[in-house]
Amino acid sequence: MAIVTISAQPGLRGEEIAQLAAARLGFELVTQARLENLYQAEYQAADSIPVRGYADVVTSMLARLATQHHLVFCGEGGQHLFRNFPGLLRVLLVAPPAVRAGLLMVDLGLERPAAIAALRGFEREQAAWLRARFKKSSQSAARFDLTLSAERWESMPLAEAIVAAARALCLEQAGLLSAVAERQLQFEVRLRLARLGVAAPGAVSLPSRQFAHPSEEIFASLLDFYRIAWDYEPRSFPIQWGDQGQVVEAVTPDFYLPEFDLYVELTTMKQSLVTKKNRKIKRLREAYPEVNVQVFYQKDFENLIFKYGLEKPAEMLR
Repeated sequence: MAIVTISAQPGLRGEEIAQLAAARLGFELVTQARLENLYQAEYQAADSIPVRGYADVVTSMLARLATQHHLVFCGEGGQHLFRNFPGLLRVLLVAPPAVRAGLLMVDLGLERPAAIAALRGFEREQAAWLRARFKKSSQSAARFDLTLSAERWESMPLAEAIVAAARALCLEQAGLLSAVAERQLQFEVRLRLARLGVAAPGAVSLPSRQFAHPSEEIFASLLDFYRIAWDYEPRSFPIQWGDQGQVVEAVTPDFYLPEFDLYVELTTMKQSLVTKKNRKIKRLREAYPEVNVQVFYQKDFENLIFKYGLEKPAEMLR
């Protein structure tokens, strides 16, 4: 994917410059106002979300958009998002306080003393906002790829400079965020939000049903985090028949993942029972070679629990 984040010191016309750059690049523009609208639409009680979860919520929403469009993001804290993505250009717009106060005089119709006071207030608000959400209160140039001074340039030349930098990096030719990458990113986001007690946007809710074993409920939760559709024990496969053709033994895999046409069987029991289950899975594969089935053994499952910090109930060891 390609994303250009444009951050501006208070008083500068960052949104106007971002709009011009997005139009020239053909990228989708996401402003702070649009982001807040999306944020409110995703959550009925957005104000109750801990500020520590803000970055992950924004990342989740922008990742979803990035599967369909390249983005120009003109919102607060853009330099802290998607830091590990190669198709990223982080831009900072700066100018001396006197210049920014002059712009506020024009934009807000203020006298110079009032504009200077307003500028100081905006700077304090921005620093507090960034500190609460990203633990960083300053717009350090070290966190940006490109810093542009608006002291002598108008909006259009500044936008052209951003477009030139994006094209030098071949961002227009970058591929959109793939479904696999977006799924991985969403999973990581959902896991962090879950630790804050926040349900991620678009999360698949766990159906109300009884599982035969606690490990199955944990695995279902993991699939939900990944937004992978699943069915619980949807089909039984006869693997042994009697003399009269009656079914005397069958296998019912724990999960079916329709997106991958894959059946999953969880095995977290003692070795004697694992051996019996392996024999059944072997017969299933012999009788139904077209069926794709995978077995998760206890070690595999414990590795998942360790990797993603999921709680392992004592009942799993029975």
